[in-house]
Amino acid sequence: MIRKEIIDLFKVKPDTKVRLKDYHTGWEQTDELKSAGKKFVKERANEVLQTSIEELSECQQLLYADDRYALLIVLQAMDAAGKDGAIRHVMSGVNPQGCQVFSFKKPSAEELDHNFLWRYMKSLPERGRIGIFNRSYYEDVLVVKVHKDMLEQQKLPNGKHGKAFWQDRYDDINAFERHLVRSGTVVLKFFLHVSKEEQKQRFMDRLERPEKNWKFSLADLNERSYWDEYVDAFEKAISATSTKWAPWYIVPADDKWATRAVVADIVTTTLRNLGLEFPEMDDEQRALLEQARQTLEEE
Repeated sequence: MIRKEIIDLFKVKPDTKVRLKDYHTGWEQTDELKSAGKKFVKERANEVLQTSIEELSECQQLLYADDRYALLIVLQAMDAAGKDGAIRHVMSGVNPQGCQVFSFKKPSAEELDHNFLWRYMKSLPERGRIGIFNRSYYEDVLVVKVHKDMLEQQKLPNGKHGKAFWQDRYDDINAFERHLVRSGTVVLKFFLHVSKEEQKQRFMDRLERPEKNWKFSLADLNERSYWDEYVDAFEKAISATSTKWAPWYIVPADDKWATRAVVADIVTTTLRNLGLEFPEMDDEQRALLEQARQTLEEE
C-alpha cells in the first residue's frame, strides 16, 4: 500500500487555507519518487491499484455483513480530470448490488422547490453499501458560486449573496456531513487536481479521436474560460469544509494511473480501519444452523 507520509501530502487538515498551486498535479510528489523514476512509480501504482481492488471486494462484503456503516465517496474536479475513469477502475471488483453511483445534473423543478441539500439526501447510501457522488452538493458552492445567476432559480428569500451567504452554505455542508458521520456514514471527499495544460490535452484528444468525439462538449470549453474563478471557488470550499470527520484529499490527476492508485488506497485503508466483522452467531442460532446441516445430510 502507499505509505502514510505520501497520503498525508494529499489530505487537507482542518482550518487549512488551501492554495491549489501548492499541490502538485503530477506523479512527482517527492524527491524520492522523482529519483525512482516514472516507470518504477507507475508499475508500483498499478500494483497498489490491483491489490486495492481485490481488498475492496473483501471489504465490501464485510461492510454489508457488519451492517453498521455506509461509505459515501464524493468526487469533485474540473472537467476532464478523470472522475468517470477513477470510478470505473477503482470499483471494478465491487459487487454492483452493493454500490450505487449518482451523477447529478441540472436540478429539476421539484428539486429547486427544496433546500439545496435535499436532492443529495435522498440519494445517500444505506448501511452496508457504498455510494459515489460524481459531483455533489458541493456544486452549490462551486458552479453556482461561479455562475451566480443560478441562485435566482433556487427561489431563495430576498437577501445579499456575499461572503456571509457562502459561509452559511459551508456551515450547512459541515453540519450535514457531521450528522452523516455520527449516524454511521463514512464520508471521503476527493478533489481530482488536474492542471489547465493537461485539461487542454484531454480536450484535444477528444476532438482528434473519432471514438472520443462524443465526450467533447462545447459547454466544457465554455467552463474552461472560468478557470480562475473555479480555482478560487474550490480553494475556498475545500478550506472551509475539510474537517476531522469528513476530510478532503487533493489528489494529483495529470496521470490517471496515479489518481486511481491513490483513491483506491485511501478507500480500502479507510474501510479496513473501521474494524468490520462478520456477525457472530449466538447459541440459539448455532443450534438452528446445526439442525439445518443435519437436515441436509439426511436427504
